[in-house]
Amino acid sequence: MFPIVEIFGREIGTYAISSLIGLVLCGFLTHSLCKKYKLGKNKGLDIFDIVFIMIAISVGMFIGGHILYGITHIREIAVLFSFFKRLTFMEFMTQLGIYIGGMVYYGGFIGGCIAIMIYTKYSKSIDKNDALDLFALNAPLFHVFGRIGCFLGGCCYGIESDFGFIVHGNQLYPQINDVRRFPVQLMEAFCNLLIFLSILYMFRKGISKHKLIYVYMIIYPIARFILEFFRGDTIRGFLFGLSTSQWVSIILLVFSVVKLIVIKKKETD
Repeated sequence: MFPIVEIFGREIGTYAISSLIGLVLCGFLTHSLCKKYKLGKNKGLDIFDIVFIMIAISVGMFIGGHILYGITHIREIAVLFSFFKRLTFMEFMTQLGIYIGGMVYYGGFIGGCIAIMIYTKYSKSIDKNDALDLFALNAPLFHVFGRIGCFLGGCCYGIESDFGFIVHGNQLYPQINDVRRFPVQLMEAFCNLLIFLSILYMFRKGISKHKLIYVYMIIYPIARFILEFFRGDTIRGFLFGLSTSQWVSIILLVFSVVKLIVIKKKETD
């Protein structure tokens, strides 16, 4: 793939470029929808409101993504702490950085939801339910470009397959070289695109208003649970034969179904 490109003499990761494109598009989409549908406590959000809430969500996603990645390496971290006295501070921090340096999408998503809850509690610009609806819409859109970045970078790669791509000379992820692998990253990007278009339709038609976050947490976990079987990378944590993301998918799916049932019951009472 193309994990790094050179721009004006500087090497920049293609994942970072893809993520930035996705972030900018999410910003424009949010601004357009807020203006069209008069979302926000003042019947609309200005660009500064959108920038502030996106910063809050980005911080939440960053922290949550790293925390869940660390949880997938909890055994290695426990062993590392048991050798704490035998290592220098720099050796300890370097190894710890390896175990918590990556990010898991679900951790980022949950972190983003928590950030919204905190931000809207103190912000006078937007209601919590409106913000969560917008997040349900933006999450799959951003994820489309995130997975394209994964494909270009070579991470989150698929299983060995007769159908797929063969990579040569990838120095960041040498394990994918010279092996035809299923393009699970592109498949997930496509699934996220379909989810985005579906939720956008629901948003515009007023379907499941203020419940779209739960709709997303039903649709995406089903897709993610299935796609995990086509992943070839092993640094994902496994428990009883299922990956960390598959267990999180089950939890989010059950939680969302129960939540929608409770909301429906309250609405009919």
